[in-house]
Amino acid sequence: MSVSSPSVSVSPAVGSAPTQADLLDFVRRTAADAELIASLPLDPEGRTWVRLEGPGGSEAWLIGWPPGTGTGWHDHADSVGAFLTASGELKEYSLAARLPTDGWKTLELTEGVDRERRLPAGEGRAFGRHHVHEVLNESPDQHAISVHAYYPPLPRIRRYSRTGQVLHLEQVERPEDWQ
Repeated sequence: MSVSSPSVSVSPAVGSAPTQADLLDFVRRTAADAELIASLPLDPEGRTWVRLEGPGGSEAWLIGWPPGTGTGWHDHADSVGAFLTASGELKEYSLAARLPTDGWKTLELTEGVDRERRLPAGEGRAFGRHHVHEVLNESPDQHAISVHAYYPPLPRIRRYSRTGQVLHLEQVERPEDWQ
């Protein structure tokens, strides 16, 4: 479900692309806008989102997470990004390994690459290109809301399935698939 909302914008230095730090600063400041966060309609069953104007031409989103929802394993291709929990709590599972960018369908992961982060309200993180993760609202009864920003704007999202240590590329989505 997509809804519209006022834009929030912050710009890095003129003529420069926003860095991971710029994106993290943007999501922190945006998440602190209580009026904006409260304006997001929450659906009891599906995620909701509003596109925001991010810094320096970045792509930004305000996302509502009903209890028990998540993204599944994915990456953001060549974009760097940041996200922060504005309310509720999210959990991020990620891989501390750089994966090949193209030319594979199935990959066996080595032991020790799994990372897990609890992200309560006010906590977030920045990440680099090809960061593979899944984000979940594991609460049985509380919505979560988060702010996300990516630069350059997402050229694609690769979605994966995972069984044990085996990661399998399932599909590649383009912007027209989610906007």
